[in-house]
Amino acid sequence: MQGTGLLERYKLSFLFLFVALSSPFIFSQSYPDSSVNNFLRKGISEIINQNYDVATNTFKQLNSKYPNLPLGKIYLASVDIAKSYDLGEEFNSNFINSNLKAAREQSKELVEKEKNNVWDNYFLALSEGYSAYFSAINKSWLSAFSEGLNARDDFEKCLKLDPKFYDAYVAIGAYKYWKSRKSEFLEWLPFVKNEEQSGIDLLKIAINNSSYNKHLAINSLIWIYIDQDEYNKAANLAQEALKEFPGNRLFMWGLARAYENIDKRVSIKTYTKVLDSYMQVPNQNHYKEIILKNIIAKLYLKLGDKQKALAFCNDVLSIKDISASVKEKLSNRLKQVKELKDELAH
Repeated sequence: MQGTGLLERYKLSFLFLFVALSSPFIFSQSYPDSSVNNFLRKGISEIINQNYDVATNTFKQLNSKYPNLPLGKIYLASVDIAKSYDLGEEFNSNFINSNLKAAREQSKELVEKEKNNVWDNYFLALSEGYSAYFSAINKSWLSAFSEGLNARDDFEKCLKLDPKFYDAYVAIGAYKYWKSRKSEFLEWLPFVKNEEQSGIDLLKIAINNSSYNKHLAINSLIWIYIDQDEYNKAANLAQEALKEFPGNRLFMWGLARAYENIDKRVSIKTYTKVLDSYMQVPNQNHYKEIILKNIIAKLYLKLGDKQKALAFCNDVLSIKDISASVKEKLSNRLKQVKELKDELAH
């Protein structure tokens, strides 16, 4: 595949069923309790708008008011994951793991009391899915795969209980597509049959029917279209999402990636908007700044503008206050930037 790390973006994600679980928009249908429903709508909206502190406070209130529900704990963990992923910060592993463990235990207790309650089964699927994702982040592959399969089974049970529980369509649709994709890092998975189109169909159903979770389905489908070289379809989906959430960096990034193969100048313009957004984040750690400037430099080089490509390389290499952890995580990319600068300077 061409582009800026598409396979890397999903190397972890598919393992826990949610191709875009690192994107934060996880929930659907309207929860029966209107107060819980209002907390969820507000909190999820704040995550989508990247107001992470407000989202955290919202879910703290949810957890305080409804301590016997796992929802507050699931979403407190999800906000932390979404924020850390978005800003390239270190994950608060103790906080995330403790909330997900408590949510998983609560969910299991609820399911034991009422096995056919679709929401209780959904809570269990979410907590298992997030646990699988976080295990994958920490390269605990056996746990990630085991928890991911458990989550898949729980989502499928939701559909057996309620065929119109569209949030399950999102997770299962993403899972079906990405488990069917064969690449060098997926060869060890037990492929049975190709279900790529089935996965896409489920995501389309979710987009047309889900309530809270439409955005997750859209984001999943954007990157699937990119994977299939359907760049115009990906761009159109991203543009529709940005009409509702114009400042969302996740959708802007997807749009920019799609335009790499449509119009590189538009891609650069869009990546620059994403970069500008990150540069406005107080005390940002330069993680995404480095990645984006490297991407933009490569695009300028492809356009034959070596001067601008060199300028972006110099920008990256002139950053002085990069933390040791960011340097470690981006060691290969920083090496690439240095090599590209040396190439352009001669």
